[in-house]
Amino acid sequence: MKPKIIKTIQEMQNTKLSGKVGFVPTMGFLHKGHLSLIRAAKRDCDTVVVSIFVNPSQFGPNEDLSQYPRDFVQDVKLLSGLEVDYIFFPTEKEMYPDDFKTWVNVDKITTILCGKSRPIHFQGVTTIVAKLMNIVNPDMMFLGEKDFQQIVVLEQMIRDLNFKTKIVRCPLIREKDGLAMSSRNKYLSEKGRQEALCLYLSLLQAKSEFQNGNFDSLSMKKKMEKLIHKNNGIIDYIEFVDPTSLESKAKVRKGDRVLLAVWIEDTRLIDNMEI
Repeated sequence: MKPKIIKTIQEMQNTKLSGKVGFVPTMGFLHKGHLSLIRAAKRDCDTVVVSIFVNPSQFGPNEDLSQYPRDFVQDVKLLSGLEVDYIFFPTEKEMYPDDFKTWVNVDKITTILCGKSRPIHFQGVTTIVAKLMNIVNPDMMFLGEKDFQQIVVLEQMIRDLNFKTKIVRCPLIREKDGLAMSSRNKYLSEKGRQEALCLYLSLLQAKSEFQNGNFDSLSMKKKMEKLIHKNNGIIDYIEFVDPTSLESKAKVRKGDRVLLAVWIEDTRLIDNMEI
């Protein structure tokens, strides 16, 4: 069954969605990680809407907006196979008309981790997701834990602004060798693809250290750095954090999370793992 493709806000808002509505916001170029979110939505909801929109406001001036991979025909084919009900596929002009002046900003937790090196990123994310929730009006929104900070930020926004939508956290999906699935993996050369495994291996190393009685985040971080540098990775950050507040932890406890962002070749990759 081919999903109904909706391109305007007015048509999306006027569409009567039946039963419990599940929503999966994406930037397209769908991979197995996205598809796992859609399967979860299909399992838990009566109607499923997937948005495909490469959101310009979450890209910095020197980031990869123009190169970001797109394949709408393939995306539609994949979504048809999963029997998605609707695809919301607006243009940039539709979402950001010329007189657009309103931005949603979540304080404090957007200035750390990814927010340090990408200062406008989360403002773009929170604004577009607030708009999409307002347009689709879903009961549940399915998000993957690869973007862990993003989930925490959006949960805060939903609480603060009293949206009815509930976020459903879905597990991070990995390639067979452990690399976190990402649309940006396609940028990597064969050599870079192998080097990129250092993110996953360093996370496993930290988990093993903790299980063997090392609770000192600085000590674990130094060992992770060594492994990543050995694989030509350039580290943006490695942080051990509280999973609810994202507060940095000197002493790690069970349930804390380690998050990292690393440049491999010219591609910035993120990953995380529960300790």
